[in-house]
Amino acid sequence: MCGICGEMRFDGGAVEKSLLDHMNSCLERRGPDDAGLFLDGSTGFGHRRLSVIDLSEKSHQPMVDKDLDLVLVFNGAIYNYRELRTELREKGYSFFSDGDSEVILKAWHEWGERCPEYLHGMFAFVIWDRKRQCCFMARDRFGIKPLYYSLDDRRLRFASNTRALLAGGDIDTSIDPEALHFQFTLHAVVPAPRTVISGIRKLEPGHSLTISSDGSAELRRYWHLEAHRPVHPMREEEWVEAIHAALRRAVQRRNDVADVPVGVLLSGGLDSSLLVALLAELGMEDIRTFSVGFEDQPEEKGSEFEYSDQVVERYKPQHHKFLVPNSEVLKRLPEAVDAMAEPMFGQDAVAFYLLAEQVSKQIKVVQSGQGADEVFGGYFWYPKMQQESGEPVERFRHHYFDRDHPEYLRMVSDKYAVSDITGDYVAQRLSESGAESFMDQVLRLDVTTLIVDDPVKRVDNMTMAWGLEARVPFLDHELVELAAQSPPEFRLREEGKYPLKRIARGILPDAVIDRPKGYFPMPALKYVRGDFLAFMHDILDSQACRERGIFNRKYIDMLLAAPEMHHTRIQGSKLWHMAVFEYWLQRHL
Repeated sequence: MCGICGEMRFDGGAVEKSLLDHMNSCLERRGPDDAGLFLDGSTGFGHRRLSVIDLSEKSHQPMVDKDLDLVLVFNGAIYNYRELRTELREKGYSFFSDGDSEVILKAWHEWGERCPEYLHGMFAFVIWDRKRQCCFMARDRFGIKPLYYSLDDRRLRFASNTRALLAGGDIDTSIDPEALHFQFTLHAVVPAPRTVISGIRKLEPGHSLTISSDGSAELRRYWHLEAHRPVHPMREEEWVEAIHAALRRAVQRRNDVADVPVGVLLSGGLDSSLLVALLAELGMEDIRTFSVGFEDQPEEKGSEFEYSDQVVERYKPQHHKFLVPNSEVLKRLPEAVDAMAEPMFGQDAVAFYLLAEQVSKQIKVVQSGQGADEVFGGYFWYPKMQQESGEPVERFRHHYFDRDHPEYLRMVSDKYAVSDITGDYVAQRLSESGAESFMDQVLRLDVTTLIVDDPVKRVDNMTMAWGLEARVPFLDHELVELAAQSPPEFRLREEGKYPLKRIARGILPDAVIDRPKGYFPMPALKYVRGDFLAFMHDILDSQACRERGIFNRKYIDMLLAAPEMHHTRIQGSKLWHMAVFEYWLQRHL
């Protein structure tokens, strides 16, 4: 929805307007509709607005509540804001605007640090409480909205992307060796609070951080996902009905809470197709859908139009279809990398970037199917993990890690050699209480951590680069909590997402339901050859790459000698991983 930034100084100095202006300018594409600054001595906020809820000037940000002596910058959407307004009015609060932003201010005043528990939606916000002389920042349960910060004994700075923080200067831009291990082991997932840049951190999903004017900070976890069976066992039909109802509510909330039209990114897969069917089920007549495809490669089709066309034929939405040639992909790749707040390996990042460009010409808000695979067990590696025996971390490692630790040590120079950081982290996370079985542990780790810094971050970055807000109903926290209570074997049945397939039967074409699992196709970045290979060779052979000295040259030469022979366990190109990482550093640092 927006871009936010700010600074809080602890050394008695005043925040410079020019600094905020510079940081805020790096967020313009996230919020093209309006801009605002707030300066109060040692504290200053900046905001870029994408107008979606309450389009009037009353919801201008930074939002100042003079009566309560509070200031807010907010990025996201609160889907239960109308209900909260009613509740807060009954407690004596009055409102000067009609949107969701002001509700957060009143919620903070009423409930303090517990206020995120009351918010249903996606959000990253910071409140300056002038009476308490503190900043309160919070991030939604699944990290759908980003919140980066740098904190030392002199000041706090925060922003919606790393570019804005880097623009402020005075950041330690060295590479964090432990974060680097995560980056190349967990498919570009660097779990919060780390990023690959040593001086930049990110707030953990489901957490808040209170920072006082003396620089002291208190981190609080306000949400934890439990994966236990309910006290009273439910039959399969009851699970299907309950999940159907919860998903329908999630879709309706994300459609209704907007003062502009809401579309759907229709890939042709089960998840996005089901969103269209459920909107029709809810009585929506003016459904708008958008699809993108790319050139085929001999090994793989570049589009899923054969499936999305069937959904369009059944429901007759206002459909827009885009076909992007490979030449355009390579030409636009630098722009997509510039839009990445952190280096991303998912080959569909560029696809989302190019799709969002076209969609943003038509609409401001879309629903997307991200999250369904993680919540309902749709990936091919889940059954493999389930069938294996042994220690949980080894069962996970054998089917997910991009590189085992010995290979990682061969890939990097001695300067970046660390212990098996990723293995230790995954082992610890899988052993946490609140999950009934190994697959409960895996699915919980995926939906609370891995998804945050892979598909969710990718969708936010690439859509917001064009002022397009993506809403993800499959990550509605009530739906996720319900799904986590269901038996994993129920979700994994019939190659995964069994409850969704049951819901879809009869309202979607069988061909869409029964098709093999697909991924946003981007064959040119998977089967590296021709101009794409030359591009990656130039990056990894560049003077900048050599001087940076992260990678072992022998490892690079091995991949360049046979690029199509080196893929990760989840089908990513190892050469692409290294090239896009180095390219990101060249573009951002």
